[in-house]
Order: sequence, then structure tokens, then C-alpha cells
Amino acid sequence: MDKGFLKQLERTREMMIQSGLKKGLLNAETIRLSKELDHLMNKYAKEAQYIEMNDRMMN
Repeated sequence: MDKGFLKQLERTREMMIQSGLKKGLLNAETIRLSKELDHLMNKYAKEAQYIEMNDRMMN
């Protein structure tokens, strides 16, 4: 997995946490960041699944 992608995921996570603490969990920015983080995590999971599937096919 690309290190830049993982940094983006972690940065988005941290921004969401800070937004939630400062502005509340129902704040529009917090919700937007939560959705963005969900998208990034889904992308990560799909990529990890693809890599695992390829590894199994190669062995």
C-alpha cells in the first residue's frame, strides 16, 4: 500500500477526531470528514483484498 495513501487516511482520521471534539459529532465538517474517511477505508480494504487474492493465486 502506498505510504502517501496511508498518510492521507491517518490525516483525515485525525482531522475528523479534532473536528468532532471541537465542533461536535453532528457538525457538517465532522460528518464530511467521517464520510471521506469511510471512503478511504473502503478503498484500503478493497486494495488489501485484491493483494491477498493475487498472492493466493501466485502460490
